[in-house]
Amino acid sequence: MAYVKLIGGRPSPYVNRVEIALKVKSIDYEFLQEKFGSKSELLLKSNPIHKKMPILIHEDKPICESLIIVEYIDDVWTSGPFILPSDPYDRAIARFWGAYIDDKWSPLLRELRAAKGEEEKLAAVNQTIEGLVLLEEVFAKTSKGKDFFGGDHIGYIDIALGSFLGWLKATEKLADVKLLDKTKIPGLVRWAERFCSAAEVKDVIPKTEELLEFAKKFLLKPQAQPPN
Repeated sequence: MAYVKLIGGRPSPYVNRVEIALKVKSIDYEFLQEKFGSKSELLLKSNPIHKKMPILIHEDKPICESLIIVEYIDDVWTSGPFILPSDPYDRAIARFWGAYIDDKWSPLLRELRAAKGEEEKLAAVNQTIEGLVLLEEVFAKTSKGKDFFGGDHIGYIDIALGSFLGWLKATEKLADVKLLDKTKIPGLVRWAERFCSAAEVKDVIPKTEELLEFAKKFLLKPQAQPPN
């Protein structure tokens, strides 16, 4: 198969998604590190519409948007474990929850980090945990008693949600709150431990200390934007 490149930055959970998918499929790739706060000529050329990472370049053709890239990887490299379920209904359900994580749940982490005052912070914490409780129910249904949302191995929802675990833990430290609470979401807490220790993941998601340093340097400054 042709040479593969990935344009991105390590602190970005969206870039982490693509790296995990590539590792699930055992695909060799070159990582092209972007500098936060600037955009390379290659990035702008490869994604002129949104002008953001991650971008997968395969056979000199760019593919953009993290979950679209994950699906592309699953479609092109069929020799490894499948990331999306084979059943059409199960595939649709996986895509639905991937969209929920991106559109509804993950923005709550940013709101929590930006919360001003105890009342605003408490509201953000409660909403974030409500979302995790819902995802705990999804895990119970889709995993069918196995280790991952995808069953025996890491699947689409695992990658969609698991890519945020680094920032989830960093947000706990930054906001001095507990989000991965085993009294409220025991199944999800155990899943998070398994996911982060998986061979395809453990060297991809940055350590909490690294993300805290990144947040203090960039995200906690006025007008700062989260990594994309």
